[in-house]
Amino acid sequence: MHKTSSRLLALLSLLQTHRDWSGDDLAERLSITSRTVRRDIDRLRELGYPIRTVKGPAGGYRLEAGTRMPPMLFDDEQAVALAVALQTAATGTTGAEDASRALATLRQVMPPRLRHRVGLLRVTAVRPPAAGDTPQVDAQVLTNLSHVIHAREELRLDYTPGPSASADNPRRVQPHHLVIWRHRWYLVAWDLDREDWRTFRVDRIHPRTPTGPRFTPRELPGGNVSTFITSRFRGNDGTTTDWPCLGEVILHLPAADVAPFSQDGIVEELGPHHCRLTLGSWSWTGLAATIGCFDTDIEVIGPPQLTTAFADLAARYARATRPEIGPTP
Repeated sequence: MHKTSSRLLALLSLLQTHRDWSGDDLAERLSITSRTVRRDIDRLRELGYPIRTVKGPAGGYRLEAGTRMPPMLFDDEQAVALAVALQTAATGTTGAEDASRALATLRQVMPPRLRHRVGLLRVTAVRPPAAGDTPQVDAQVLTNLSHVIHAREELRLDYTPGPSASADNPRRVQPHHLVIWRHRWYLVAWDLDREDWRTFRVDRIHPRTPTGPRFTPRELPGGNVSTFITSRFRGNDGTTTDWPCLGEVILHLPAADVAPFSQDGIVEELGPHHCRLTLGSWSWTGLAATIGCFDTDIEVIGPPQLTTAFADLAARYARATRPEIGPTP
């Protein structure tokens, strides 16, 4: 029985590679006869796996999508990887409760040797404080958006720009991607009325029905969704991941003291008490303010826009320290 189960698992793993297999190829890969292949295919069908017979000179088999969830078979490494992924997902994000239930079900049926391995790999995902008040996204909304993206159908939606704002007039968009950026779900779409790319927070989207006509997807600026999203959230045009504002300074601090707080900046050691910091931001004022958080003297290397931003901030801070002058009696 153990040998048969192992063989079925190996057969299923081959069928899951999304290609047609002839009976002879399967028999050769599994070192069994073609007759045994046919019997094992019938066993998998009885378990609920929709395996279609492919017609042709040599014949063959293909695993397809079914109408119900069949029992899942995993090898040891797949089971451990799945358990770790579920632990990571069960951290208060969308679907966390379902992930926790799935993890409990998986651990219940695991043999002791795998349960022990998963216990050793137990993951505690710590959410940043800023993510603690992240609004939860309705799973049904995610499903609906995923459907129109896959079907390439135009979507009408109501969108609330902010917590205290009222919903905009219905927007007409061509949805392209669902992405997660810093614990929030976003929809990347071409806005038909504004004739430009937009990112919409999913927790503020209320899809309307019915959906619109099918469309031919446009090419995203930057060539892929990762470049586009990173660029947009850095205040750029979507075609490059570079920061719009990039400056260089010398800080009177050891490089080891600066590096942990430099985000994605570049820190170069110049001596025991000096380092060079190259850092980017969405604005020159924002960049100057970020660098000013280091409690030390600063020498601006460039560019001139950064020097101007420091001067503007210095004047602004100086005005903030002056006592307010009341009206003359």
